[in-house]
Amino acid sequence: MPNHASADEIEKQLQGIKIPPQPQIMVDLHMEQAKPEPDLEVIADLICQDVGLSGSMLKIVNSASYGLAEPIASIRQAVMLMGMDQAITIINGLAIKGEMSDENIAFMNRFWDSAMDVAMTTTGLARSLSISSPEDAYTLGLFHNCGVPLLYRRFKNYEAIAQQAYAYKSGRLIDLENQTFRTNHAVAGYYTARSWRVPDLICEVIAEHHNSLSQVCAGSGDTSEKATLFCLLKMAEHICRCYQVIGQQSHDYEWEELEEPVLQHLGLSAYDFQNLQDQFAESGYGGSNYDGLTDSAIN
Repeated sequence: MPNHASADEIEKQLQGIKIPPQPQIMVDLHMEQAKPEPDLEVIADLICQDVGLSGSMLKIVNSASYGLAEPIASIRQAVMLMGMDQAITIINGLAIKGEMSDENIAFMNRFWDSAMDVAMTTTGLARSLSISSPEDAYTLGLFHNCGVPLLYRRFKNYEAIAQQAYAYKSGRLIDLENQTFRTNHAVAGYYTARSWRVPDLICEVIAEHHNSLSQVCAGSGDTSEKATLFCLLKMAEHICRCYQVIGQQSHDYEWEELEEPVLQHLGLSAYDFQNLQDQFAESGYGGSNYDGLTDSAIN
């Protein structure tokens, strides 16, 4: 059995977590923990739907206090290893202090909706195509844009710059962020995921998820798994219309550049991909309806 972190260690490890949990998730979690006999399975299901809470759980469980031989990517497994008491300690430590403005709430709602949508869709693609670990796919999908709210909270004009970036017809989506802020959300997301002790492979895909497939595959070593995760993520982002939800644009210029190499890497035709989109739309993927999908994706 792994050792449990002390309350002081948990408090120290939670420092620097900047993504506030979803208000409704916090309400649901507090209602569950207030019951005479809280259900850890219900708590795990709720935590798996939130970027900040999920990252905190992985950070604690993958710390030296638990002594795991390898870092884990499964959020549900992290919560179950941690147990009720420590899970509730972290939940309470991350409770929102103060109120967000209406503008902040609107942006964060779009971020939370997009993160969960992409996580579910990336997992669905991994299962449908049987080409990657569903747990890795879910964690990548949930965390891939975790740098977005960090830059949004730091730079007042971040939302406007992000929307302009999605409107570019050529070049990388992050180039305008680099020019304006001397950093970008992929870099911020990489370091955040590293601080949460997310497995290295997933962190690397987060860092490169707005590069071309050839850049992801560049360098030494076996990059097939990395490239496959990248391709699953890009398909999921397109299916979930991140260009519309986050970028407030009507056209996905990034997908136009990536579609051919991504589908070729996965051995899919445009017709195959359209069939996948249709299947997910019928099942509730690529939208806000996750009924009946969450449990199978995060187990």
